[in-house]
Amino acid sequence: MTEQILILDFGSQYTQLIARRIRELNVYCEIHPYNNFPELTPNVKGVILSGSPCSVRDEDSPRIDLDKFRHQVPVLGVCYGAQLLAAMLGGEVKASQHREYGRAHLEIADVDSSLLVGLSPSSQVWMSHGDTIVSIPENFRVIASTESVRVAAFKLENEPTYGIQFHPEVTHSTEGKKLMQNFVVNICGCKQSWTSDSFVEESVRNLKFKLGDDKVVMALSGGVDSTVAAILVHQAIGKNLYCIFVDNGLLRKDEFEEVLQSYQNMGLNIKGVDAKDHFYGSLDGLSDPEAKRKAIGKSFIDIFDQEAHLIEDVKWLGQGTIYPDVIESVSVKGPSATIKSHHNVGGLPDFMKLKVVEPLNTLFKDEVRAVGRSLGISDKILERHPFPGPGLAIRILGEITPEKVNILQQVDAIFIGGLKKWNLYREVWQAGVMLLPVKSVGVMGDERTYESVVALRAVTSVDGMTADWAHLPYDFLAEVSNDIINKVKGVNRVVYDISSKPPATIEWE
Repeated sequence: MTEQILILDFGSQYTQLIARRIRELNVYCEIHPYNNFPELTPNVKGVILSGSPCSVRDEDSPRIDLDKFRHQVPVLGVCYGAQLLAAMLGGEVKASQHREYGRAHLEIADVDSSLLVGLSPSSQVWMSHGDTIVSIPENFRVIASTESVRVAAFKLENEPTYGIQFHPEVTHSTEGKKLMQNFVVNICGCKQSWTSDSFVEESVRNLKFKLGDDKVVMALSGGVDSTVAAILVHQAIGKNLYCIFVDNGLLRKDEFEEVLQSYQNMGLNIKGVDAKDHFYGSLDGLSDPEAKRKAIGKSFIDIFDQEAHLIEDVKWLGQGTIYPDVIESVSVKGPSATIKSHHNVGGLPDFMKLKVVEPLNTLFKDEVRAVGRSLGISDKILERHPFPGPGLAIRILGEITPEKVNILQQVDAIFIGGLKKWNLYREVWQAGVMLLPVKSVGVMGDERTYESVVALRAVTSVDGMTADWAHLPYDFLAEVSNDIINKVKGVNRVVYDISSKPPATIEWE
């Protein structure tokens, strides 16, 4: 069994970052809500308690039975997690008179501490808390302070239990990765053997055992996640995997033909289905974003169910669900109210009577790409930008028509083609074009025009959880704008979106 670290999530905005930092150390980890803590197994080497927007001083603040893991594996409490350890073991936590938000510098009291060994004097860390530990039990020892916080880090005597009132997982904690390595590798004893190659080997072995001679049907989108998932399943069961690629009329220009050919060249057993008219009909008259998503989802289920029934004795539905989808669909207080309706978590409706297999549901996006490379999938597919499940429907603000789709496909092709021509495509995490529901006055030749406005959107990011607008060269933007206006009939104005996430999302709908 793969050794792992368990992260108990108390609702912190940084919990996923803790997981990412551990994965970067080639150590497997999982995030679990604090109120759904799994039983410890021999492969669990340590437990991390996350931060939280709550205060341990509140009566209804999250609590957990520490005896479930304490004295069995090393424990690290981060921010709220540290305050929880202190409060539950006899210390005192109060609202701080000197709240620390932002950068601070550690004063290390115990240079020999296994948690802090190798950190520089006055190491910069990131604080984000309004409460502070004002007194600690006798069996606690302060191992680091800051100018404003006496108990910045502590250790329990005679046991590998630690607490820190700062966030080592964020980049502003300049030696946070070293601290995490100290805990995960030196204290917990993890071997750093979890790699993309080992994941492929173990996944194929598990899929062979799980699926046996059963048939699996899977919808492919041309994106990274579904492609990597399909190749993994294909390596395990070969021709017993049946892939379906549906053209919903909302793909990028020429995407259906190009992607279908790529899949066939990979040896996948795939069928292409032209369902454009069905989707356009279901979207007729709809302009609300959520209504469009639901209409697309229902249409897809109708088409997919119809095609799946043409295959005899199918037992499983394969999906390209990845870890952020899973985490975002189960919050620490139950299902998230903000989960988008096009997420795949949980599979298709019960009437399909299929069991679900999701071989990538423990991986982040960059890890999926690494696994894809281990599987020999070409960079042309692996480096593709993420593309929303509803496709261009949520990039056309307002009602969908085939004419609008055609305009947006042409504009999108010029923008994405320009990024590739200027060698900017890989510098951008995601790019696309929005067709706005407004008309703009313009002049072409000697005539006034009243035509559509498009907004270009390009962002840089690691995983899409946060994103900054891409600072593309002015010369590039000028060339693309000129090409769009000259070559795409119906567009006379191009704007560039310079909003970051948060507060804006990457898509407009």
